[in-house]
Amino acid sequence: MGYPWKASLMTCLLLLVSLPWLAKIAGAIQAAPTAGSFPSISLHKIASGFDEPTDVASPGDGSGRLFVLEKKGLVRIISGGKILPTPFLDIKRLVKSSGSEQGLLGIAFSPRFKKDGEFYVNYTNHRGIGNSTVACYRVGSDPNRADPASARMILNVTQPYANHNGGQLAFGPDGYLYIGFGDGGSAGDPHKNGQNLGTFLGKMLRLDVASGAIPYRIPPGNPFKNEIWAYGLRNPWRFSFDRATRDLYIADVGQDLYEEVDVQPAGSKGGENYGWNIMEGFHCFERKNCSKKGLTMPVAEYDHSQGDCSITGGFVYRGKNFPSLQGIYLFGDYCSGRIWGLRRSGGRWEKKLLLKTSLNISTFGEDEAGTVYVADFAKGDIYWIEGK
Repeated sequence: MGYPWKASLMTCLLLLVSLPWLAKIAGAIQAAPTAGSFPSISLHKIASGFDEPTDVASPGDGSGRLFVLEKKGLVRIISGGKILPTPFLDIKRLVKSSGSEQGLLGIAFSPRFKKDGEFYVNYTNHRGIGNSTVACYRVGSDPNRADPASARMILNVTQPYANHNGGQLAFGPDGYLYIGFGDGGSAGDPHKNGQNLGTFLGKMLRLDVASGAIPYRIPPGNPFKNEIWAYGLRNPWRFSFDRATRDLYIADVGQDLYEEVDVQPAGSKGGENYGWNIMEGFHCFERKNCSKKGLTMPVAEYDHSQGDCSITGGFVYRGKNFPSLQGIYLFGDYCSGRIWGLRRSGGRWEKKLLLKTSLNISTFGEDEAGTVYVADFAKGDIYWIEGK
């Protein structure tokens, strides 16, 4: 449905472009997406030659650098459009990466990184089948080199299988460190970890690592008086906070049929149960009927009928270069290479396929300016996403 007053206002503004501030208003109206519409997108390659990239992150320190994780245990830097020859961090000897979902999986920079030089990594180690380690490191005298001797252990979590390790780390708007763990692996959650509040597996944790306590403190307000913030997750492969609304978006990898996106609103007090392994997406898992009482349903899902198999979560676009992308959550699928957009409109959620690619999408990333990036695991290329 059109709005005649909007067209009339645009005409008046365009006639008054000699007034700079009015010209800016006209431009803003032209750039804003209309209700129900999604922009088209394209990819622009910025770097090549990475070995199985698993994460792309920004330290937010004003340097404009991008940090790219490689599965086998390296963190490398893109600075000034070039990949620096010396790794920022080399922990290959600590990382077990033989399994398809094992390796160096996530990095998060302290909100005070410019002052304290601290960052956190999540990787699978050589203990058992490949347990999960979360550790804190500091930058050395060279700002482009971390001090490997500065390692401080935060968590060690036993993994019963080699898959579903999660691995994402992110500092929330509240300053606490959020950590996503999968259900421990195999298929169907045989140990029922998703619904078991006695384990970290299948959970989102929230820790206070800035309090000075070693290794951390339980933040006041955590719903179960322990590290657990939310539960019922199968394998949260990438979650992120919308820098404008502070909502938490979680992409949870499905079993055989459905992939899902969960959204936790900024005002949440935690404790959400996202349903695994009672539900897969909006559907009962391995049973005709199930109770949805007390469960938080996804805001979106997609099935595997088009060659998709594993969701990779991204970011809500909040950059300035592509106004048509404002407020759209970008996410993709590892197997099909397809990229979707998701947003709330008029009280409901809208999802649209934006681009078909041949990438094995292992991760998205966001820099300090709000530009969103995507990585190709197979070829080792990094792209930024452009809106049209």
